[in-house]
Amino acid sequence: MVLSMEGGTAAAAAAVLLALCISCLLLFFRRTGPGGAGRLPPGPRPLPIVGNLFHLNAKNMVKSLLALSKRYGSVYTIYLCSQPVVVLCGYQAMKEALVDQGEEFSGRGDMPILFSFTQGNGIVLSQGEKWKALRHFALQKLRNFGMGKRSIEERIQEEAQCLVEELAKTKAPLDPSNLINLAISNVICSIVFGDRFHYEDEEILTLVGLLRENFEIMSSPYVQMYNIFPRIMDYLPGSHNNMFSNLEKLRLFILELVKKHQATLDPNCPRDFVDSFLLKMQQEKGNACSYFHMDSLVMSTHNLFFAGTETVSTTLRYGILVLMKYPEIAAKVQDEIGRVIGSHRSPTMADRGQMPYTDAVIHEIQRFIDVAPLGAPHAVIRDTNFRGYLLPKGTNIITFLYSVHKDPTQFKNPEMFDPTNFLDEKGEFRRRDGFMPFSAGKRVCLGESLARVEMFLFFTTLLQRFAFQPTCPPEQLDLSPIATGIGNIPPLYKFYAIPR
Repeated sequence: MVLSMEGGTAAAAAAVLLALCISCLLLFFRRTGPGGAGRLPPGPRPLPIVGNLFHLNAKNMVKSLLALSKRYGSVYTIYLCSQPVVVLCGYQAMKEALVDQGEEFSGRGDMPILFSFTQGNGIVLSQGEKWKALRHFALQKLRNFGMGKRSIEERIQEEAQCLVEELAKTKAPLDPSNLINLAISNVICSIVFGDRFHYEDEEILTLVGLLRENFEIMSSPYVQMYNIFPRIMDYLPGSHNNMFSNLEKLRLFILELVKKHQATLDPNCPRDFVDSFLLKMQQEKGNACSYFHMDSLVMSTHNLFFAGTETVSTTLRYGILVLMKYPEIAAKVQDEIGRVIGSHRSPTMADRGQMPYTDAVIHEIQRFIDVAPLGAPHAVIRDTNFRGYLLPKGTNIITFLYSVHKDPTQFKNPEMFDPTNFLDEKGEFRRRDGFMPFSAGKRVCLGESLARVEMFLFFTTLLQRFAFQPTCPPEQLDLSPIATGIGNIPPLYKFYAIPR
């Protein structure tokens, strides 16, 4: 009797498993077979259920996507399980999509790892009219509180001098990660929260550390797999769980600051972005469909805090490493700083027009290190004709920015670090259409203008005051990222900051 019951249970389980497999196969072929609503670009043949996962390396998606582009061209389709994703490679494909058909490609693609935290609130992951309203409001208020104006330039100059003073205190080899992150975070904090933090503040040290850890985790295989199998990964151990814990700590930190702002809010004199958002919430209090509520405020603030800290600080940390690798290039930058600025005043944005070599080096650093090689995922907001294909509404798009910055039609010897990519035959600075570190089109990074000011002022101030010496011969420095995914993570290093 026991044997027959066990046999019956096993048979039932087998039947359920078989039915599940058949359902998955039917779902897969229904979504990927001929006769569907769309006509997608060609790509590697997907397998049932898993799609093209065996064509992708979760530890190095850049390498996998490059290999596929060599076979299938500048526009191709991969399947993450049964979900089709169109990959755009190279400058021309990116321009045609994000610029020429910017409205159609303005949707935000799937990012389960972040959506589970934001629930679609905030600027980065919102869609449609909600995204337009939040983005417009953020841009307006960031400009009101200094972005693109002399007031923010003065704040950055002051913060750069604070960083210089901290670096000057240390004679031993120093890992610059924390100090640079703190300096950059203070710039966005002054706009969003109306104040900066002291470098010794334990709370901000912890939070900046969480931001950096999250950026590293986002480039880990765990996050790549979470974005494909979110329901499964929710039950598995891994660094993605650390990310959720970190995000919650950041949410509570921001919420506490928002509550302090609420308690001291003066409707006639908003001090910063948070105050302005709170006032907007009061104005729309009776509107049940308003996009301006507490969740949107916290998530929008988190978006600005993260984007305004991590990308610029990573560029600075990586850029210093690159310049230590090529000391002859750093020396040319310092010669130009000496001629134009001298040693007795702070650099200003007015100096940039007279410093083409320095400007070219900063642009080349951004191109070469490629902080966000995969870009943020996009989606088409309606059925879209593109290069003879028909992309159904909601199709996810990978904007493969790495392929743009390594496009030989845009840059000579793109694998090499070469500032002349941004110089003409007369040695004057020249713009490159293929320069897209902030993406392009409707979803271009809203903090682009602020980031440009920060990078110029911080780089020139640091190189004006210090010579950075590595702890090993320059030729032994390895510029390869220690992780590549959503971001390129620079290797850890130490240097001697030698006063000039």
